[in-house]
Formats: sequence, structure tokens, C-alpha cells
Amino acid sequence: MKYLHILFLLLSAAPSLAADSLFFTCERSEKNYTETYELKVIPASKNQKAKVFVDGRDLDQSDELGRQTVKNVLITESTVLISMEANFPPESFDGVRYGSGSVMTAITINRATGQLRKAETIKGGILSATLGEGTKTYQEQCATSKP
Repeated sequence: MKYLHILFLLLSAAPSLAADSLFFTCERSEKNYTETYELKVIPASKNQKAKVFVDGRDLDQSDELGRQTVKNVLITESTVLISMEANFPPESFDGVRYGSGSVMTAITINRATGQLRKAETIKGGILSATLGEGTKTYQEQCATSKP
């Protein structure tokens, strides 16, 4: 948990060090399931906030099912740091009522090795009931790719 606090401090205090977009091909594996996806990271500019896309889908989204926001992106020579926040309204599923929930996500990509580490902190809502409340960490493998 201490690591997450330091990461959020770094993300909110430091500007992006690179102006070019970064492209990665990443692989996520869990049990017998493997998924490959494209990750595009666009640092903030004077006119636009930082953006993150997965398979062409903008991760800044808002609709009646909730809101997800890329809070910050920091790109250094060795690391890419991404912080995101998602909020979900109360909902009912299969006759069960769930309260509102949130997920805070911190992603670190080591640019030299391609190792992606993700920490997600779940609070409340249907995700808390199904996945469990608290912080979960994941590791994936990425490789730099071209647009």
C-alpha cells in the first residue's frame, strides 16, 4: 500500500518527460486464458490531458454504467506510470442490490523489460462482492510496437 501512495504522489507532482505516443503489445494470462491487446499511451500536452487506449478504446469513458478517468501519465526513460479511477453507481443483478463502488488503478511499465505491473484497489459495489474488496496486483508482459 505504501508503494501506491508514493506512486500517486509521483504521478501528481511530475510532468510527462516525453512528447511522443508510446505503443505496446501486451499479453495477459490467467489460468488457461491468454489475451493479447494493444496499449497506446499519449502523454499530456499543453492543449490535451494524457490519454490511454486499449485496442483503440479510449479509457476515459462515462455513461449510465459509471465513469472511468485516466488521472495522470508519467513517462520517463525507464518507466511509464499510469493512474486511473473508476466509479460505479448502485446496481441490481440477479435480484441482489449492490451499492456504489470504485476502483483505483496504478500501472507501471518497465520500458526496458516490458514488464507491466498493475495494482487495483476495489471498494464497494458488485466488484467488491464478486472479486473481493482491497488491493490486488497483476503482472503482464508487454513489448514496444509501432502504430
